[in-house]
Amino acid sequence: MEKLNRLELSSSPHIHSKWSTKKVMWFVVLSLLPPLISGVIFFGVYQLLIVSVSIFFAAITEAIIKKIRKKKITIDDGSAVVTGILLGLILPPNFSLTATALGAIFSIAIGKELFGGLGFNIFNPALIGRAFLQAAFPVAMTTWSKPNFSVDTISSATPLAAYKFDRILTKLEPMIIGNIGGSIGETSAIAILAGGIFLIIVGIVNWRIPISMIAGIILFGGIFWIIDPIKYPNPLFHIFAGGFLLGAFYMATDWVTSPVTSKGMWIFGFCISLIIVIIRIFGGLPEGVMYAILIMNAFVPLINRLTVPRIFGEQIRSLQG
Repeated sequence: MEKLNRLELSSSPHIHSKWSTKKVMWFVVLSLLPPLISGVIFFGVYQLLIVSVSIFFAAITEAIIKKIRKKKITIDDGSAVVTGILLGLILPPNFSLTATALGAIFSIAIGKELFGGLGFNIFNPALIGRAFLQAAFPVAMTTWSKPNFSVDTISSATPLAAYKFDRILTKLEPMIIGNIGGSIGETSAIAILAGGIFLIIVGIVNWRIPISMIAGIILFGGIFWIIDPIKYPNPLFHIFAGGFLLGAFYMATDWVTSPVTSKGMWIFGFCISLIIVIIRIFGGLPEGVMYAILIMNAFVPLINRLTVPRIFGEQIRSLQG
């Protein structure tokens, strides 16, 4: 007798991706090598120690908390390593190793595991760690080192600080290359773009968020620049200065803390850029990328809810019906 074909029912999800969490995270680690290498070139080998300490304490904190919670230890999935690298790259050169360790512990314990671990956190863990360090060590977090190849016209001040407080506009070339003051992995636009474009090409990063952020910074920064080009910087300066590119390609695109809908990604990116421009131009601080992304992280559930596409064939019932 011929065997009948039977349908097998199983629980969701029914659509599977070629990407596992482990594979994604280690690809992200690979893409972060250019910014890390540029940081070592411009600020010295000590920066490797800072990033290594950040990675170690991020990983060990996750392992200890998993052990306490009697959960499977998943350090090999690379998520803690990514958090550790990102935190290290957004710290000032030659930063305290003790403070780095505290930041990494805070990133994982409060920014990630407090919410239930990977996939449940609502804020980017690396930015949570940096926000903690900004509050705990404000002077150290705003103390910058001169790059190794600096010249007399390039000081240790970041381009944003130089413009905010002294109205000195840094040329684009050193910002593109990385020969400027700034965080370890934020100064070289070329290095960040190399890693970010790689992630877009392989399909890990959705292009909508970085493109919407770039379009938003051009739009909102451009409005003020057109109004008064002497008082306000041009949009290209906003793009290449500070942590904008690293935030656009690595922080804002975090799968867990960013919208899942296409429309939501555009809203998310534009709103981040609007907040960045407002903080940079009107705020007391020269930089606003960290705060802009964390603020919009909080709105992601609402954005997802408001931008969910209608089900095919769904009809909206009228009030009279």
